[in-house]
Amino acid sequence: MLATSARLLRLLSLLQGRSDWTGAELAERLGVSPRTIRYDVDKLRDLGYPVHATTGVAGGYRLGAGAALPPLLLDDEEAVAVAVSLRTAAGGSVAGIEETSVRALAKLEQVLPHRLSRRVAALHGFTVALPPVGGTGSAVSADVLATLAAACRDQRRLRFDYRRHDGAEAVREVEPYRLVHSGHRWYLVAWDVAREDWRTFRVDRLSPRTPHGARFTAREEPPADLVPRGVDTALAQHRARVTVRAPAAAIRARVPAAILVEPVDDASCVVHAGADTVHRLALHILMLDADFEVDGPPELLAELHKIASRARAAGPGLGAAEG
Repeated sequence: MLATSARLLRLLSLLQGRSDWTGAELAERLGVSPRTIRYDVDKLRDLGYPVHATTGVAGGYRLGAGAALPPLLLDDEEAVAVAVSLRTAAGGSVAGIEETSVRALAKLEQVLPHRLSRRVAALHGFTVALPPVGGTGSAVSADVLATLAAACRDQRRLRFDYRRHDGAEAVREVEPYRLVHSGHRWYLVAWDVAREDWRTFRVDRLSPRTPHGARFTAREEPPADLVPRGVDTALAQHRARVTVRAPAAAIRARVPAAILVEPVDDASCVVHAGADTVHRLALHILMLDADFEVDGPPELLAELHKIASRARAAGPGLGAAEG
């Protein structure tokens, strides 16, 4: 059995890790009686932690929000994950948190044990982050991400104004499931109530309406290929189906995971490419570094011809040399 002080720390860690616990669950985790749990909860309250209790069949304990942020207890893996995430956030795609992330990281690294600080340093010192194909995408508000994450966690219906890639706007009502970060964009995976099907929404195009709706019962998980395959191309304003003269495995190694690549035979494949501008779509295709065929849309063919003309103009002797 844990000593009282160690048990209190363990109890606090459990309460911080999940929103609701029954007394029986906590007692089983700590190997003590429900009466001891009630005693330990009172001790935490004396120390300033706002632990709320409810009675009845669905009763239990929840760590509430206090006037000040209480000390957070992180295990080794959690501490490393937070440190790595803060360093990534300092230059990431969430607007307005870069400076805050640096300050929080400085506080965390000051107290990290040497064994953990070495792991964090190794991860960053020997990792190179490449910008995703197609640019940096659109930054999103940290408040919006927090709102969406809370709705996913609490299983509450969400209504939001949504702007589609063609500029049309509509109000959507969904049962939120997960937030997905593709490397340069954030997406919300949710069950669309009106369409009675799973949908993926770009977070930078939505504005949540508050308060949230009623609670819902979790559905079965969405199709495995909904995320991440095809997310970027399906929601891009300009799209093309490109036949590439290279094996599918070779092309998959050159493109982000969100790009859908379908094998045709051992020597060719079809790439479903997409981008927010025709120029960027053309560059995506050229960066495949393989022979290809594409028969539309017309604006894409025109852009490819324009790029080819510029290349010839940059090196007038190239055509003769090749002949």
